[in-house]
Amino acid sequence: MRTALLTAALALALHAPAHAQLLAARDNPVAYGHHHINASDVEAHKHFWVDALGGSPDAVPGRDVVSFPNVLVFLTARAPTGGTKGTVVNHVGFETRDIRAAVARLRSLGYRMVTREELPESYEVVDDLGQSAGGNVIAFVMGPDETKVELIENTSIPHPIQLHHIHWAVPDGEAMQAWYARHLDATPGSRIGQPTGELPGVNLTFGPTAEPVVPTRGRALDHIGFEVKGLEELVRRLEASGVTLDRGYTPVTALGIAIAFFTDPWGTYVELTEGLAAF
Repeated sequence: MRTALLTAALALALHAPAHAQLLAARDNPVAYGHHHINASDVEAHKHFWVDALGGSPDAVPGRDVVSFPNVLVFLTARAPTGGTKGTVVNHVGFETRDIRAAVARLRSLGYRMVTREELPESYEVVDDLGQSAGGNVIAFVMGPDETKVELIENTSIPHPIQLHHIHWAVPDGEAMQAWYARHLDATPGSRIGQPTGELPGVNLTFGPTAEPVVPTRGRALDHIGFEVKGLEELVRRLEASGVTLDRGYTPVTALGIAIAFFTDPWGTYVELTEGLAAF
């Protein structure tokens, strides 16, 4: 385990171009950092995240990374036990300036659009684009390994595409909202009628489900990651408040970074890092 973690840390530390994408993490104590994908076919995932969605490819020895503003997508060659649906993290979401062009590109490349089946009947869906009564335009696509991604149109964002949200599926969103507010200082709010937590670079949406869900570890989206300033102190605070860590604070002094892991009470596997934004 220690060797694997150090290998991962080395890969992260060497990857300067992608780290520059963690814009929100530069000046904030806790911000979003990465999605970690278990990929049965890494090249198929690169095609999806780069050619279809518009990320930037960055390879390092032993690790493949695709970068977007405010998130790095790490691809590990490991067959997942299932897709994102059915887990506590149902999907991840991105904003795009031109959703029609994005959907047309996804369709031309053969990806399965699932907008109609993922939206309530209150949304009108035409050509795989869903529109609410308030005018919001969104779409859903299934990537490799049944990795579900939502796209939201926002013509005013500074980048063609950027991270927007993580969308959980839990029986009690208010309890999860309070947990992330307490432990990661996420600011409580609401979005689409669901409780949320706001952190720099990401919205945490705690959506409802009446269906049983399973933990993320081993699935297509294995874990999510937050970049932290003062990670050692945060780990002490988590432990003092009763959070059991899967891996405690681990400094990698030669590289100037540190890492830690925990699983939240609902089964979300979470990595904490410190130092990625400095590269």
